[in-house]
Amino acid sequence: MRQIWKSFRALYFASLMMLIGSGLLSTYLALRLAADQVDGLWIGALMAANYIGLALGGKIGHRLIGRIGHIRAYATCAGIVGAAVLGHGLIDYLPAWIFLRMIVGLGMMCQYMVIESWLNEQASPNQRGMVFSAYMIASYLGLVLGQLILVIHPQLGPELLMLVAMCFTLCLVPVAMTRSIHPAPMRPAPLEPLFFMRRVPQSLTTVLSSGMIIGSFYGLAPLYAAQQGMSTENVGIFMGCCISAGLLVQWPLGWLSDRYDRAWLIRGVAGLLVVASLPLAILPDVPIEVLFVMGFLASLLQFSLYPLAVAFSNDHVEGERRVSLTAMLLMTYGVGASIGPLASGVLMKMFGSNMLYAFVCFTALILTLRIRPKAVTNLHQVEDAPLQHVAMPDSMSSSPLVVALDPRVNEQVVQDQMQTAVEPVPEAPAPTTAPTEQAPSTEYSAPGTCEDASTEPQVARPNPTHDASHDVGVDRPL
Repeated sequence: MRQIWKSFRALYFASLMMLIGSGLLSTYLALRLAADQVDGLWIGALMAANYIGLALGGKIGHRLIGRIGHIRAYATCAGIVGAAVLGHGLIDYLPAWIFLRMIVGLGMMCQYMVIESWLNEQASPNQRGMVFSAYMIASYLGLVLGQLILVIHPQLGPELLMLVAMCFTLCLVPVAMTRSIHPAPMRPAPLEPLFFMRRVPQSLTTVLSSGMIIGSFYGLAPLYAAQQGMSTENVGIFMGCCISAGLLVQWPLGWLSDRYDRAWLIRGVAGLLVVASLPLAILPDVPIEVLFVMGFLASLLQFSLYPLAVAFSNDHVEGERRVSLTAMLLMTYGVGASIGPLASGVLMKMFGSNMLYAFVCFTALILTLRIRPKAVTNLHQVEDAPLQHVAMPDSMSSSPLVVALDPRVNEQVVQDQMQTAVEPVPEAPAPTTAPTEQAPSTEYSAPGTCEDASTEPQVARPNPTHDASHDVGVDRPL
C-alpha cells in the first residue's frame, strides 16, 4: 500500500482537493439560500444543474482531452471551475447561479476523466484493486472534510467561496508538476441504450432510483437539517456523518454481495431504506439525536444501492461491453440525480422539510416493488458470475473511465475500447484538382454512435430452446 501511495499520491491529492471543494460548495449554497429564505425548488435546481453539467462534461471532456492533451485540459477546466465558484460571490441572480453550477459540474467531469485515465495508465494489473480502493477513499474523505470545514468556519460569507476556489487551484498543482508520460488519447465508448435496457433493466431501474435519492440528499439535506433548527456547525457534522456512512458501508456490503443473490440484496436494501426513512418522513420535527441516528442509517442504505446495481449489471454483461455499460449507468444516474432534487424541492416547498425523506421513502418503496429477483433469467450470466464486488466511488465523483480501474475488467479490452492513436492532421496545400482522398480526422464519435458496426462485439446468443421473450434480457422487462 505504501508503494501505491507513493506512486499515485499526486493524483490522490488532486482528487482529495477537488472533492473538498465540491462537497463544501454544495452544502454552502444550500445553507446560503436557506438563510436568505429561498425555497427548496431553487436549491434543487442548483443540484440538478450540477448533474446536467456532469453529464455534458462526459462528451465535451473527451473532445477537449483529444484536442489539447490531458494536462492542458485539466488546467483549463480547473481555471474555469475556480472562476465559476467565485462568480457565485459576485452575482446574486439565481438563474445565473444555476448556469454557474452547471459549468462547475461540466469542468469537474473533465477533471475526473483526466485523473482516472492517468490512474488507469500507470496502474499495473495486480495493483488495480488497491489503486481503485485508495481512489474511493480519497473521494469520500474529500466529501466528508468539505462538510467539516463548516464546523470550523460556520459563517456563510464569501470566505467559504474563496476557500472552495483555493481547493480547485491547489488540485491543479500536482497535475501540472507531474513528470509522468501523458496517457494515450481517448475516444468515447458507445452507449447502446436499447441494448442495456433489454439486457439489464432492473439494474438501470436501481441506478435511476439511486440517482434520484442521492441527488436529493446532496442538494436538499443541508436545507432539511437547517429547517430542523440545526446550527451551521451541526449541519456540517450531520452531512459529514451521513457521507461517511457511504464509505463505511462499502466493505460489509462487498462481503454480502459476494455471498448472496444481488437482486434480493437490492430489494432488501430498498425495503430497509423505506423503514429507516419513514420516521423522518412522517415527523415534521425530530430531536437532533434521532435525526443523527436515523440519518446515518438511511445513508448507509441509500449509498448501497448504486454499487449493488453496478455489480449486478456486470454479472450479466460481457467484458468488452463494460466500459459502455459504465457510461450508460452514469448517464442513467445523472438523469435520476437531475430529476430528484427538483421533485423533492417542489414537495418541500409545498408541504414542509420532512418531504425530503418522504420522497426518499416513496422512491425506495417503488424500487422495492419493481425489483423482482424471480424475473432474472440468467441467460447471459457471465462465466464464473457473480463477479467479485468492487466498492464504487461516490457517483458524484467519477466518470465513465472509472471502469478502467475495476480489476474485474480485462486491461487490454479497456485499452482497445477507450484509447486510440490520434494522428496529426497535415496542412494540405490549396488543391489544384478535385481531391480524391480525405485527410484522417481527429474528431471523435459522439457517445451512442458506433464508427464501425462490423467491429462491434458480438452479443452472446441465447439457447434456442428458451422462450422468445427471453432472447434479450437478463431479467424480464418491468
